[in-house]
Amino acid sequence: MEQTVILIKPDGVKRGLIGEIIRRFERIGLKIVSIKMVEANEDLLLKHYQSDKEATLKRWGEKTLKTYTQYGRNAKKELGTDDALELGKMVNKWLFDYVKSGPIVAILLEGKHAVENAIAQVGPTMPVHSPAGTIRGDFSTDSAAYANDEKRGVMNLVHVSASVEEANLEKALWFSASEVHKYKRVEELI
Repeated sequence: MEQTVILIKPDGVKRGLIGEIIRRFERIGLKIVSIKMVEANEDLLLKHYQSDKEATLKRWGEKTLKTYTQYGRNAKKELGTDDALELGKMVNKWLFDYVKSGPIVAILLEGKHAVENAIAQVGPTMPVHSPAGTIRGDFSTDSAAYANDEKRGVMNLVHVSASVEEANLEKALWFSASEVHKYKRVEELI
């Protein structure tokens, strides 16, 4: 059985969507093996997003430049730079401000193809591109264009592990072994 990490971000918590988000995962047969509410600190976020790595920051900066180009805008004029690394540092600050703006509900899910199934439930990272029926598609319309314009992180409600490898790394960051439970759901007993 695979395990995957879901983080209900502060906007999901503040909007009272915790139960709805959990329901969607349980409905498809994913089992909660750990759950807790936490306040993320800088050190945890650096490890989680790997934004202490220059390559990560550059990648985010390049995505920002692409968004500005896509919408016919000028990053240098509006943000003071078109250097990918500098833009990545800005995005990192906005992201951290957003994720530290309130509590996060950290969930460890388990099930068959847990990573793929959780990704399908959540939808693409940018809510504006998420189809109806996904968590992001049903509850958010935010985009990088608006977030950059307002100098803030994209409010996309949840984080979902992007791969089994990422899930294993994130599990170690967010949960201790004593916080992970083993039990069988009713359908597993049949």
